[in-house]
Amino acid sequence: MAGPVQGSPTSRRRLVVYCAGAEWHKFKATDRHLVERLAERVDVLWVDPPNSVLRTLGRAPGEGSRFTDDLDEVAPGVWRLRVVAPPLASRPFVRSVSLRISRRAVARALDRLERGPHAAVLSCPEPIYVAPAGAVQVYFATDDFVAGAELMGRSARRLAWAERRQLARADVVAAVTRGLVDRFDIRPGTVRLALPNGCDARRFAATDEAPLPPMPLAPPVAGLVGHLNARIDLALLEATADRGVRLLLVGPVDPAVDPERFRALVDRPNVHWAGPQPTERLPSYLRAMGVGLTPYVDTAFNRASFPLKTLEYLAAGRPVVSTPLDAVEEIGSSEVRVASGPEAFAEAVVQALAGGMDADRVAGRRATAAAHDWGVRADSLLAAIDAAAAESPGVRPAGR
Repeated sequence: MAGPVQGSPTSRRRLVVYCAGAEWHKFKATDRHLVERLAERVDVLWVDPPNSVLRTLGRAPGEGSRFTDDLDEVAPGVWRLRVVAPPLASRPFVRSVSLRISRRAVARALDRLERGPHAAVLSCPEPIYVAPAGAVQVYFATDDFVAGAELMGRSARRLAWAERRQLARADVVAAVTRGLVDRFDIRPGTVRLALPNGCDARRFAATDEAPLPPMPLAPPVAGLVGHLNARIDLALLEATADRGVRLLLVGPVDPAVDPERFRALVDRPNVHWAGPQPTERLPSYLRAMGVGLTPYVDTAFNRASFPLKTLEYLAAGRPVVSTPLDAVEEIGSSEVRVASGPEAFAEAVVQALAGGMDADRVAGRRATAAAHDWGVRADSLLAAIDAAAAESPGVRPAGR
């Protein structure tokens, strides 16, 4: 990278560096939802995790440089930095080198943007970037990373060590559930923030006007939207189908899911798997649903999570049946039924479907979701940054 970026930010809005746990284009999850709303309030430099040169060699023309960093504007107010790093990043020495490369790449990107950061948010345990003196450092745990290390194919010991370092240097410590953030051992004076996942309430406001999707099941159905992976309890879906409930599954299937068991489930006449679908088609599938499902396996990792799907069901006006999660308490709605075990879960689904779609209750569900809109989450994070900045002379607020 060399020279100022064409179209670099010229406003006097503050700049936040956001080091994400996933690449910008991979899938739209917590980080990207939050950053898009932050960008309505501040400018954002989004930093991808370091990318092995072995992967970048396969880039087609126009997909970015194969050997050097790339800095591009990917959304209004959002500049994305892609960092090329050595292969074998899981090895300790190479990982250390990759992190140093990332920090230098961020510094070069800031020079090109001709800006200094007023805050750095890291939503991954690895210290991809450290905020300079006078800026606010934020650690944002979007999951219980240590509890989920095995699922993510990472070392729990390594993640615990990295997270302790993040907590020691952070001015603001945030997590997706209150229970998770309260468990963190942080230094005195650090701002502690519960920052649950949100939803794009506007996106699902017209769900009932969306065209019904092509599928062999007659609505209303019980539906599950999202990645079908090891977090999903297949026994709960099997029990629901056993009750004769029409079951719709929307999303990609992880290779770790038992293929024979999954195939036996979707081969039932009352079950339809729609496969991966683009986000713009989700309202159509949600329209077909009479109840949305959040059927998670009971693990410490899952209990501390905050599934996006739960709020998206509510934003579409649908009731929800979920396994016990901290997120359900955060939402605080009677429209989210909680059930443990296959029989109880299936019964709760049957009852939710029988409740119908009363207009007042639909409006109430949408109002609940609107209170958890991503814009609300962005404001909460910026307020926490402002609170931390107030404790540090010379640090200006991160808001407009």
